[in-house]
Amino acid sequence: MFSSPAEVLAQLAGVGYLADLATATTVYLAATLERPVLVEGPAGVGKTELAKAVAAASGAELLRLQCYEGLDEARALYEWNYKKQLLRIQAGAASGEHEGWQQTHDEIFTEEFLLARPLLRAIRRDDATVLLIDEADKTDVEVEALLLEVLAEFQVTVPEMGTIAATRRPFVVVTSNATRELSEALRRRCLYLHLDYPTPERERDIVLARVPGIAPALAEEVARAAAALRGLELKKAPSIAESIDWARTVLALDAGRLDAATMRATLGVVLKHVGDQRRAVTELRLDAP
Repeated sequence: MFSSPAEVLAQLAGVGYLADLATATTVYLAATLERPVLVEGPAGVGKTELAKAVAAASGAELLRLQCYEGLDEARALYEWNYKKQLLRIQAGAASGEHEGWQQTHDEIFTEEFLLARPLLRAIRRDDATVLLIDEADKTDVEVEALLLEVLAEFQVTVPEMGTIAATRRPFVVVTSNATRELSEALRRRCLYLHLDYPTPERERDIVLARVPGIAPALAEEVARAAAALRGLELKKAPSIAESIDWARTVLALDAGRLDAATMRATLGVVLKHVGDQRRAVTELRLDAP
């Protein structure tokens, strides 16, 4: 997918994702060694966007498995189209065909009746694929065990059809907000990358890249204001995406600069809890005349 970390930097920048050298090197090694990469960090620092950017930069198709509590094998891997199978059995009975169970079994457990979910779809693809396993820390331990099997061998066994092995391994990104500690077994199978909130200088560059027409001085003000908010004890610190939205908001208001009055009026763009807004107003003295 990439010939060097420098190419990764350039390609990701070309699709609007400004990575640092550590991130670019990890992406390059993951692609070259065909190893999954586990990306951890607080919510909103660009973990999911990294997978999207790699897919866009490499021309690969992005397949996403969104993890959540209660996710099971049928939603992650595959399931059979039971309604279609039942219709096939009923159609055979209505037509007067007297098929043995073995013949019926062989007919209804075929490709036609298989519903492939993201993991199986990624394994079966011959073209370049980026598989995003998003927020893996939200799954149950049983699903994590399934991920271990898939990530270790890049193959899936469907009892009725046999083993399906990847002919071309996907580029795999596993993200985690660290709400639950992932197992050491899963970590061993992955390269590891930790993403944190960017420095004000890097966030300024991100805002400049993602918000056309914004003045560098205003982008700087937004980045430094976001950094100031993250320095408070908030229930939910502003994400990079919310900083970008904040910059677009100020631009749409034609405010020219992000002064105290504009910040106070637009806090709802970046802070989504009333307690966080009150703390910001008080500690940053946004209510001062």
